[in-house]
Amino acid sequence: MKKLVKVSFFVGIVCLSHSVQAQQDPQFTQYFDNALFVNPAYAGSTGMLTVTSIHREQWVGFDGRPSSTTISLHSPLSYESVGLGLTAVRDAIGPMNQTMFYGDFSYSLKLTKKSKLAFGLKAGLNVVSAKTNELQTTQTQDPSLSQNVQNKVNPNFGTGIYYHTPTFFIGAATPKIIEQSIDGTETNKERRHYFVIAGGIIKANEDWKIRPTGQLKLTASAPMSIDLSVTGIYKDQIFFGSMYRLNAAFGAFAQYQLNKQFRVGLASDFSTTAIRNYNYGTYEVLISYDFAYNRKGIRSPRYF
Repeated sequence: MKKLVKVSFFVGIVCLSHSVQAQQDPQFTQYFDNALFVNPAYAGSTGMLTVTSIHREQWVGFDGRPSSTTISLHSPLSYESVGLGLTAVRDAIGPMNQTMFYGDFSYSLKLTKKSKLAFGLKAGLNVVSAKTNELQTTQTQDPSLSQNVQNKVNPNFGTGIYYHTPTFFIGAATPKIIEQSIDGTETNKERRHYFVIAGGIIKANEDWKIRPTGQLKLTASAPMSIDLSVTGIYKDQIFFGSMYRLNAAFGAFAQYQLNKQFRVGLASDFSTTAIRNYNYGTYEVLISYDFAYNRKGIRSPRYF
């Protein structure tokens, strides 16, 4: 089974080496609590029905700024090797709006008593609208911006793998494989994104735990995106930490475990590029609830 794990992740990393062309999918500071949006193999991994929502306002004060809302729910079936999930995302930036609806399926192999390897599939659609003819352009009669797009429906699918133990996880995924045109031209396409997310839990003492995490995102015609974060967890109730996005932003976040099932969080980050002079920062709100149903062997609270 150890060989199977190594081969599976080698295949995942090789997939990430293929060339790809423009950054379009929304990003989140609290990406470690939004894994299902990226990776369908995460479905059912918490062992219970989990519902999570994040709202993000990026570059507040900047006209046409990105605004994203995601809600996801997932659960294992009674046959616990199978997990199912649903993800909905509303994303707006400038003249373009996307609404995404995806279903997620995972199948897990129990490698040891405490470790699992899951394979996932994601399928759904993007509904895209863009008022491109209202843009002020430097080139007159640009054919790629000549007409509006109204509720263009683009079906798509994705795949992922996810290995996890109680103290460590790593996953690789590409959530949208088909590169479809938004408006019928070759210029404006939904581009394929590739993600690797990893992290773990380190017990410092009886009261404190440390959770380092990282995310790598690749897509063509855009810089490689690397997010690094570290979280201090006090008595499994208070979570607070900092993050750094390579050549892009730094920030902080805090979460509070109201009870064993209900968690709320706030995050803020600030650009390290020249755009910081034109906005008041980026802000996120998170709400997450676990329906444990008194299941045995459930970690509460969750760390990932």
